[in-house]
Amino acid sequence: MTDETQGTRAEVDGRRSRVGRLAHGFLSSLPGRLILAGAAVKLSILALGAAGMTVDGLPGAVSTLGGVLLAVGAVVALVQGSVAARRRLLWRVRQKLLLSYLFIGVLPVLLVVIIFVLAGLLLFANLSSYLIRDALTEIGAEARLAARSLAIELSLSPGRPPGAVVNRWYSRAAGTATGLSIAIVPIAAARCDAGVGSQPGPGMPAASATDPAASADTAPLAVVGPWRHEAPPPDLPDWLGCREFTGVVAAPKNAAEADASGSAARVTVRAVSIVRSPRPAGVVVDIPFEGAVRDRVEASTGVTIGDASLVGDGAAVAAPAASTRVATESIARGRGFPWVALLDHTEWRSGQTQPLPLRIGISVRSIYARLSASQASLGTRSFGDLLVIAVLLVALLFLIIQAGALAMGFVLARSITGSVHELFVGTERVRQGDFGHRIAVRTRDQLGQLADSFNLMTGSIEDLLRQAAEKRRLEEEMRLAHEIQTSLLPNGPLDMPGVRVSALCVPAREVGGDYYDVLPLPDGRFGVLVADVSGKGMSAALYMAELKGLILSLSQIHESPRQLLINANRVISAHLDSRSFITMTYAVVDPKARRMTYARAGHTPLIHLARDGRGGRRTRILTPDGMVLGLRIDDGQRFESLLAEETLELGSEDILVFFTDGISEAMNERSDCFGESRLATLIEAHADLGFEEMRERILREIEAFVGNAPQHDDMTMIILKVQDAAA
Repeated sequence: MTDETQGTRAEVDGRRSRVGRLAHGFLSSLPGRLILAGAAVKLSILALGAAGMTVDGLPGAVSTLGGVLLAVGAVVALVQGSVAARRRLLWRVRQKLLLSYLFIGVLPVLLVVIIFVLAGLLLFANLSSYLIRDALTEIGAEARLAARSLAIELSLSPGRPPGAVVNRWYSRAAGTATGLSIAIVPIAAARCDAGVGSQPGPGMPAASATDPAASADTAPLAVVGPWRHEAPPPDLPDWLGCREFTGVVAAPKNAAEADASGSAARVTVRAVSIVRSPRPAGVVVDIPFEGAVRDRVEASTGVTIGDASLVGDGAAVAAPAASTRVATESIARGRGFPWVALLDHTEWRSGQTQPLPLRIGISVRSIYARLSASQASLGTRSFGDLLVIAVLLVALLFLIIQAGALAMGFVLARSITGSVHELFVGTERVRQGDFGHRIAVRTRDQLGQLADSFNLMTGSIEDLLRQAAEKRRLEEEMRLAHEIQTSLLPNGPLDMPGVRVSALCVPAREVGGDYYDVLPLPDGRFGVLVADVSGKGMSAALYMAELKGLILSLSQIHESPRQLLINANRVISAHLDSRSFITMTYAVVDPKARRMTYARAGHTPLIHLARDGRGGRRTRILTPDGMVLGLRIDDGQRFESLLAEETLELGSEDILVFFTDGISEAMNERSDCFGESRLATLIEAHADLGFEEMRERILREIEAFVGNAPQHDDMTMIILKVQDAAA
């Protein structure tokens, strides 16, 4: 199989695995089941509808149920997904720290900056709207002044034609007024009969149809000026009555004008003044808010002026979509951000006041330059400029500090989480058994010391594991040594004709220095040996093994226990370490003659339980003289001179107990010794028990006496009980 085929098969298997996991997720999760149930209901309704199998009212209810199931499943899936995503996102400590820093350190600062920026923009936006409104008010004052002055001149020239008066006035004012369009319109006499103070206002009845002036005057009396923005008004609207008017009027442009200018409405500042004699007339002065007038307002305010739009009934004839673009070319030239100033305008025919949205472009720099131009200068700059420079410096310093804090936060989070991640990886490696893994220490701070501690801990664990392995090896070797030493001790039944023998050896450690044996001798005799090598552990066990081989050889040569011990001392003292020695008792038992010959080389006494002359039993402690084996005092003369051999006549049911000092010197928690007298008393008290039962009773009494104190020496004991040959 080629590598390409293997890769294709692996890709197909991966797709199947992903599809299987997706299907299992849908089938095993609550939201998946809800979504599947809702989709099944919807599909069933569609299938029934396609087949024409419908029941009145049922499809709608079932379809609603399917939609509810889909919605609930989607909501539950979204909630569970968000919880899982949050858990996955916030599992790493680094992401927690960074997210906490972003919410605590960065996000509040950004919100404060955004609040200040928005507040500044709102302030300048409202200020721009105020400046535009104020500029329109000034233009209205100019128009009102022109209308009043022309009305006064017309009233002072009653015999002259209105056109001649208007042309003469316009020729004088053309140099000072810009964009003036003037129309003199007739007014019905009935409007002004009641005087100026009581003229009809907006919404009052129009002039009577029987008024000759109202029916005769259908065109302006005189028109002067360009009047490019609209046609001159033929008369004054009814709502105005016989009053003066100054305000902003706006009218929708036709489609051709809107496409040409890109504006949906034309804006005009209009003033109306009344000529009362010799014949009432209205002086209408228009200043279109465009061209040079708009440029003058832009230059004085620093605000770029764009399109105006109508709102309400007047918007029904607004320009098409091409005229509703966000900003005009003038706003783009002004490089300001777009805004909408809400002005008020008067609908000329109805007299209603409606809002007039005017698109403007706000340049903070231009507006501030015009506002600060009135301040006193300090050298080449004004005091406001110095304050702005100071604010900018503080803002720059704040941004530098915030950027430094952000960088330090990221570095600190990376340092902390990097150390935590390395510790996590280290613990995972240790958990997998790699105790040789070490963490690189890059800093000398507390995290670095923590990494050092981890390395020391893993090193200590590695050493402990090596020590544990070595200990297990030694324990295994000691177990094998214990088995070997146990095999050196007598194995199997120890009963001889006429004598029963019971023995035990409990080493304080895995191996010990106590040794006992029962050696068969010629003529039905047997030797009994109990010995104790000084010390404990492996060295004592090795000496014990050497002693066994030596005694096995000497027991076949020497019948006398004393002579055996003398020769044994000669051999052992030549090889035994000067710091060690051996105590031993060796006895030769002749069951037929009911006699025992024994010698003691510095060992613990023997205990003999025999009948007394009164039919009872009593114990004796036998302590023949002798010195320990292995001392290099001389060539053995002193050992030989001190060693005594004794012979003991045995009777039926006599009991002989050989033991080591681990029995008599067993200590409790108060360091009290069990003692030979207590052992003799126990033997005397339990002599009537069974042979094995007596041995176990003695061991239990010793254990009860010792209590929780540790065993400090090997315990060995041999019990001989003389019986009749028939038994």
